[in-house]
Amino acid sequence: MNEQAWKIVEQEIQRTRGSHLRELFAADPKRAKKFTASAAGWTLDYSKNRIDARLMKALVALAEDSGLRAGIEAMFTGEHINATEDRAVLHTVLRNFSGKPVFDKGRDVMPDVLEVRRRMADFANRVRTGEWRGFTGKRIKYVVNIGIGGSDLGPAMAYQALLPYSKRSLKCFFVSNIDATHLAEVLREVKADQTLFIVASKTFTTLETLTNAVSARAWLIGKLGSDAAVAKHFVAVSTNAAEVAKFGIDTANMFGFWDWVGGRYSLPSAIGLSLMLAIGPANFERMLKGYYEMDCHFRTAPFERNLPVLLGLLGILYHNGYGCESIAVLPYDQYLARLPAYLQQLDMESNGKSVDKDGNPVACTTGPIVWGEPGTNGQHAFYQLIHQGTRMIPCDFIGFCKSHNPIGDHHAKLFANFVAQTEALAFGKTADECRAEGVPEALVPHKTFAGNRPSNTLLADELTPKTFGALIALYEHKVFTQGFLWNVFSFDQWGVQLGKVLAGKVLKELTADATPALAHDSSTNALIERFRKAYSK
Repeated sequence: MNEQAWKIVEQEIQRTRGSHLRELFAADPKRAKKFTASAAGWTLDYSKNRIDARLMKALVALAEDSGLRAGIEAMFTGEHINATEDRAVLHTVLRNFSGKPVFDKGRDVMPDVLEVRRRMADFANRVRTGEWRGFTGKRIKYVVNIGIGGSDLGPAMAYQALLPYSKRSLKCFFVSNIDATHLAEVLREVKADQTLFIVASKTFTTLETLTNAVSARAWLIGKLGSDAAVAKHFVAVSTNAAEVAKFGIDTANMFGFWDWVGGRYSLPSAIGLSLMLAIGPANFERMLKGYYEMDCHFRTAPFERNLPVLLGLLGILYHNGYGCESIAVLPYDQYLARLPAYLQQLDMESNGKSVDKDGNPVACTTGPIVWGEPGTNGQHAFYQLIHQGTRMIPCDFIGFCKSHNPIGDHHAKLFANFVAQTEALAFGKTADECRAEGVPEALVPHKTFAGNRPSNTLLADELTPKTFGALIALYEHKVFTQGFLWNVFSFDQWGVQLGKVLAGKVLKELTADATPALAHDSSTNALIERFRKAYSK
């Protein structure tokens, strides 16, 4: 981070550290309005944070003095900011509706993006209308996406989020874990002659994905009795035409994407094919337009009203200024149940780095732990820790004014909890208030809430494809903002490689016919020997 600008932020933190949100709200009746900003269908109320105008001004200056504006423009215009892999970072091109070209290595990438999207839409329409049929002539009723990481988390999370907009006669499943149980349980739910498998792997060599795909292929052939069935029940999201054809998939049914699309940012690409099949091309495009609106806001809005920048700066305030190690993401909508898991990968894989862009140890902590559950479930689980525990845990509350399922007063009760939790965290309950309620003195310490626990409130009218797309883009750009200010590369993930390499070596030792000579540490050797003894029985 810019050292001089950060020192000013630290001074403002020290000045405000003793302030309580009770006092801050009492001193400024317009506080909520002052610390609220809106964009792309979303309103961010960040007034329940340990901030005042001077502190926010210092945080905004940190972003400006660090060159964030130029960094944003570098990403949008195709500079190779993923320097360790010498790649552009152009996931924003996947939802670009400006009509303007975007270049990578001197070539406009927009025509390819639009052509893949056109092919996806054509295929989705054929499946949805029944024009595309399986090997026996039956309509497709089940879609099984086989991928892992960004090729699974994105479409799986989005499918659940946008279920109200899906074709209910077409049910989607997602298989990622190499644990055979994941695939086996899904195969128990589908019928071979009515199932379409999407194998999502850029290289078509990913261990988990290909292991599951090969087993699914064997299952299909076993059920339908012919290798020829593969071409009518498998399609690929990949760029490796040779391996796709070798697998038995017609390369006409291969949908490509590009090395400037990171896996955790790939939902708007062909990786989203399963989602497009579920919600249809029109709703998929509405989602992309939500992304685009937030992209435009991030690229052009002043930092003091820029939602992703504000979230990023507030995160840095707590992570680096107050030493908070985690952030809870709490969606008050059951359709967003998998959003925290998705954001775990987005944030922790991007900014879980310990060296800066020059290869030196970072000068500050990076990459908060992201976790959460939908409300109100979390209230009966871990909110106790957030309210009265010894750690400060900043929270993002995400909610909607309208429900897709307006049964009785369910949504009013949900929203009441949504609002009340942020109020309780901010203001707490004093010992005197407990006594005034008649709480016995011995119980007063147990029923006192310190309050002053920070939270953001993100509110939209309704969960739609458009507001959903804008929400995901909001968090993408928040992660970019923080990575830029920490001076780390947010778009590589070398940390996932070592375990994969070692797993390949161990696998050979586990399955070798003769007992191999083991040269690991004593713990690893013992575990391998234990498995071999049990596995051979």
